[in-house]
Amino acid sequence: MSTPVNLRGGLIVTFSMATFAVEDALVKDLTARLPLGQVMLLLGLGGAALFFLVAGDAGRRGVLRGFRSGTVMLRNLGECVSGATFIPALALVPISTVAAVFQATPLAITAAAALFLGEKVGWRRWSAVTAGFAGVLMIIRPGFEGFEPAAALVLVTVISIAFRDIITRSVPADLPSAAVACHGFLSVAAVGLGFLAVTGGAAVPSAPDIGKMAGAIGAGTAGYYAIVAAMRIGDTSALMPYRYSRLVFSLMIGMAFFAERPDAMTLAGAALILAAAFYTYVRERRLARRLPASE
Repeated sequence: MSTPVNLRGGLIVTFSMATFAVEDALVKDLTARLPLGQVMLLLGLGGAALFFLVAGDAGRRGVLRGFRSGTVMLRNLGECVSGATFIPALALVPISTVAAVFQATPLAITAAAALFLGEKVGWRRWSAVTAGFAGVLMIIRPGFEGFEPAAALVLVTVISIAFRDIITRSVPADLPSAAVACHGFLSVAAVGLGFLAVTGGAAVPSAPDIGKMAGAIGAGTAGYYAIVAAMRIGDTSALMPYRYSRLVFSLMIGMAFFAERPDAMTLAGAALILAAAFYTYVRERRLARRLPASE
């Protein structure tokens, strides 16, 4: 595909990552005043409602059909686990830390594809995966001063998203993307309802918080549509590096609005994760083009 087309796709991906970072920031802010389960419930229901409305008749039938698909239900399980860990991590951990650990997701997908789909992954990419998760340990720092146990929740999120994305490859091809997205948001809502059932204490949100919730829902759905649009006009492998811009946006938001100052170890761990993920991308792109290189 031509470079200008991929550049346009990359700009759309960058916009998508910016909207996801904004969504994360709004959710983090809301959890400071509203119960966690309530935020998840409203976010999930709002996103599901938007996707259900814009899905069209075929998409809405697809949502109903998805409830009868074992693959979709299995994918929803991954969504439930990721929602149950990622949003609590946002509430408890600096947004820059969450974003840094989250960048390990492509590495987890590479490992999962090798372990469960039989995809060939050679020693170079396994070394990159190992290095990336070493970067995660540098950020979380288990057993050392500054250890944040809640940051480990993001690692669970990374694993569950890798599971979700691997399962997504088996979702029926005739099921519209909007229907799959609707199921994803419904999964977040279900987890939020479960949290509320356990903790109780739902609160009446203030007018500003209602606006922020609407903003989070709008940012999340806009980001999803942008990433889908980008993948349809550009090469997936060419667009992958633009996904890492989410960390840059999250760092800027964390410093500007949450007074976060990531320490040197966090920044070094993030750099190691990005370097490993980028190397994996370059390696996979070379192999896809069948360049003469030993695996």
